[in-house]
Amino acid sequence: MRITFCQGVLALAIVINLLILYYVSRLQQRMLHRHRDHVQPSFRLLPVPQRPGVTVIIREFEDFENYVPDVVQSFLKQKPEQPVMVAADTLPYPPLVLPDAPNVQLVILKPAPDQPAHVSRPEMYVKTEYVALVPDGVKVDSTRQLDRMLEEFKANQGRVQMVAAPVQSLAPLQCLTLKVSLRKWTAEYSVAPSTRLCTALKGDAVILLRTKDLFNLSTPLAKPLLTSLFIQTSLRGWTVRILDVSFSSAHQPLLSSSHNQWKAENRAKASRLQLFRDFGIKRVLLEDGKQQWFGCSKETPRCFGTVHDDTPEYLYQNRWTPPCCLQALRETAKYVINILETSGVRYWLEGGTLLGAARHQDIIPWDYDVDLGIYLEDIPNCDLLRNVESGSIVDEKGFVWEKAIEGDFYRVQYSEHNHLHVDLWPFYPKNGLMTKDTWMEHRQDVEFPEHFLKPLLPLPFAGFTALAPNNYRSFLELKFGAGVIENPEYPNPAQKKLDKGK
Repeated sequence: MRITFCQGVLALAIVINLLILYYVSRLQQRMLHRHRDHVQPSFRLLPVPQRPGVTVIIREFEDFENYVPDVVQSFLKQKPEQPVMVAADTLPYPPLVLPDAPNVQLVILKPAPDQPAHVSRPEMYVKTEYVALVPDGVKVDSTRQLDRMLEEFKANQGRVQMVAAPVQSLAPLQCLTLKVSLRKWTAEYSVAPSTRLCTALKGDAVILLRTKDLFNLSTPLAKPLLTSLFIQTSLRGWTVRILDVSFSSAHQPLLSSSHNQWKAENRAKASRLQLFRDFGIKRVLLEDGKQQWFGCSKETPRCFGTVHDDTPEYLYQNRWTPPCCLQALRETAKYVINILETSGVRYWLEGGTLLGAARHQDIIPWDYDVDLGIYLEDIPNCDLLRNVESGSIVDEKGFVWEKAIEGDFYRVQYSEHNHLHVDLWPFYPKNGLMTKDTWMEHRQDVEFPEHFLKPLLPLPFAGFTALAPNNYRSFLELKFGAGVIENPEYPNPAQKKLDKGK
């Protein structure tokens, strides 16, 4: 049988593809074995002795397009013995073609079930006193660049914990101030008053710091790397100095196609979202004044579960109400109060909500709902309240109006998914006192003279003006005790006390 020219070409193409697949498979197996062979399985974990010098760490790059081998070669060209560690969550694919040298390490951070724990711990591979975090695409122009960074670091020792060398790019490196409040679930960036001394950076830079400082962070190589690094270091009060030393970039832009750029941006958004979830950051204020939210919304459940003993779970974590939840409560309260006012239902700020208005002109920072008192006799004036007797109602704005199952009062939820809520407590006058039919086991849940409601007075609350009892200080002290405005406390001090020193 004769083989045609086309059949021959096809057969040759198949053979070439098979050879390529074989080569890629062998290369990936070699890389995997190299990674495993760097640290032999052992039942004893010994500390790695540190020697003078700097280890280059390349952490942030894209599997589908990167210049990591070029970056490694750039450092080795200037200094062949330069220690380099490439850290990846999983084994990169397509494989990284790295120099086969003992001072070049590929470290896989995801633990493998057949390996001891320290194989995936990057600190076990670093033997130098200092590390330099290097972004993808960097080109080394001189043997003196890292040396100068180290000299500058030592010259500033005791004043800064990190130094940074900008990577020349289209966007210059920006010096920022970062304030992180875990208690308030918030990270706030602003332009630093200095152009050299910062607590965070925006842009590409090579960062040098002590090895022990980096690996004493809770998640030293979490991505996005610089975002993660500066959140952790700002909580420790560290600063970074921008140096006159700079590195060039061998590739501008770093990614060659708009499709790869799109993939990289989506991955960056996903890793940023995961990082803020892991760190418990739900609100980010950017240096340009914009805000980013990473918490709950109308389409998601609220950030905490059922509250037990008047003590929400976040108080046990030494945190206050997540800012997204506070924002939803403010929005719900303003909406409900507008409905009550337009319907002719007399209302007033009640309990802890009134206490928040008196003390903060806002919701108490650790509160988890809003309480309003209403006149029982005014309920027929509001269609929504009157009609919930036959079942819950989702109004045109997505708020859920319902009769509470816990007793004879009403509840307005932020949405069907998010059960942050405003409680409406119907009171009626009896022998000069305001009373109601459902009482909860709260110290503030007591009858009070009706004269506190005649008249009702405006009070700033949560960004708008609401009505409150007249002489609200006496009203609050009747319910909570003397000095309650000036002496904040958690709702159930027997379960969790407020640390007033913080």
